[in-house]
Amino acid sequence: MARGWWFRFSLMSVLVLGALMTVTPTLFNLNEKSAFPVKQKINLGLDLQGGLYMVLGIDFDKVYRDEIQGQVRRSIKVLEENGIAATLGNVDAKDGNDPKVSLTVSNPSDLDKAKSKIREYFSYPLRLTQDSSNTLTYGLSRDYLREIEETAVSKSIEVIRNRIDEFGVTEPEIVSQGRDRIVVQLPGVKDIDRAKELIGKTAKLEFKFVNDSINPAVLSQWMDEVKAAGITFNKGERFSDYVTKVNAHLADKLPAGHQLSFAKEVNKVSNEITNLEPYLIEATSSLTGEELQEARVAIDPEQNRPYVSLDFKASGAKIFEQITGANIGKRLAIVLDENVYSAPVVQAKIAGGSAQITLGTGDYNTVMSEARDLALVLRAGALPVELVFEEQRIVGPSLGQDAIDRAEVAAIIGSLLVFVFMIGYYKKSGTIAAITILFNVIFTLAILVMVGATLSLPGIAGIALTVAMAVDGNIIIYERIREELRAGASPYEAMKTGFDKAFWAILDANITTALAGLCLLNFGTGPVRGFAVTLLIGITTTVYTSYFASKVMFDWYVKPEKKKLSI
Repeated sequence: MARGWWFRFSLMSVLVLGALMTVTPTLFNLNEKSAFPVKQKINLGLDLQGGLYMVLGIDFDKVYRDEIQGQVRRSIKVLEENGIAATLGNVDAKDGNDPKVSLTVSNPSDLDKAKSKIREYFSYPLRLTQDSSNTLTYGLSRDYLREIEETAVSKSIEVIRNRIDEFGVTEPEIVSQGRDRIVVQLPGVKDIDRAKELIGKTAKLEFKFVNDSINPAVLSQWMDEVKAAGITFNKGERFSDYVTKVNAHLADKLPAGHQLSFAKEVNKVSNEITNLEPYLIEATSSLTGEELQEARVAIDPEQNRPYVSLDFKASGAKIFEQITGANIGKRLAIVLDENVYSAPVVQAKIAGGSAQITLGTGDYNTVMSEARDLALVLRAGALPVELVFEEQRIVGPSLGQDAIDRAEVAAIIGSLLVFVFMIGYYKKSGTIAAITILFNVIFTLAILVMVGATLSLPGIAGIALTVAMAVDGNIIIYERIREELRAGASPYEAMKTGFDKAFWAILDANITTALAGLCLLNFGTGPVRGFAVTLLIGITTTVYTSYFASKVMFDWYVKPEKKKLSI
């Protein structure tokens, strides 16, 4: 044989050997403790190994309320820096898609100056909706509302992905669905409740000063009125929804710019809330988790209890130092998702940008687990919006295994039928085709392992389509060879001409299919992308095995002196 053939044969042999070694752990289900040098297996999708499927909705009404309140609060600070005193009013949320907040200028003569300053610094996020006496009412601008919608979904996906990466899920699928939904698929997740808690936790960390001017007896009386109105916290309800209803009911009684939040007391055995201690705190925070640099678990050496240690960024450390220095003697509530974790008294200005969150009661392991999850969520980033679990499906591993078993049976039966047809119709040449098809499947699986792609049921369909395309490529070559034989060419010349003429037909057919696959990969989601990935890998392996690997075997099988070809 010529030197070129030996080179092509050696390359094919190395590729086949490498592919076999790559897929062996998957085919024989070897664990990581085995002595086999390759450890990595094919990542199985949600439909094959089970896991969690969720559809999360975004409550944009609450997002708008929080945003307009924050923007107006910031505008008041700008006014104060320019010598204009103003106070924050309540939120008017009659129109959930367009909430409004008013501010009252203390000196009516400063009204025009206040409007000018707000227009100068906040012309993009705010629009003036009402101007009466010394009160200005603002809503969010239309462009800013659209920006909130766009960034809320994309940032939520980014934060959820960060959390899941730390949770240790392989190949999660997180995509947007419409303008206000996010689909999350977590293959292989066993601890469903913990995964849901980590994903859905808003982790909105805020530092707010407590208003102690209201007598605790009055707070207790307010809570009695709330209970009498039938507003109670029920297990399974979102705690933030309960807090919102309480504050809406007491809106006329609460001081302007303040709200009620609660510290939870939880039963150690049943893990149910036994008491809610009300705190009257600022409605908008002086410092938020956006300024957080690091969150980690630490141990209190005196009490031997875990807590979460916080370190702020440089800008956050400066703000923390300023607000603690200006409010010595006041209580600073550390609020996470409307839950007051602690409210220590500021004894002195706190420099260095460090704080800590002490956790509730419970055994050491429970508190440690809570501290780890809290630190993970804070470190991975706060969700910009609150997510609602609108749909949840738990796919059991037995269902996935059943799909794998059925796919294996279908693959064996389908492959046998293909092999019988090819060998029966094309004789020895059909045997070569069967071998190259087998190589094709092995190469496809090996590439899936190497690139870390996820194999799902649509991916298995992609492999089946790959086999069909490989058969089609072989048939094109063989029919070309038959045409040359009927025209009187020798077996060797017919083989060479058949491969040469069939090459561009095979390449053109696979390129057009690849273009369709690229469109599916770019514009599709979930299972469609899984099918597209497998299809594109299969197209690459099909071109190599149908033409190049097959030609290596035919060059060995068909010698120039051969008088007859079994085809």
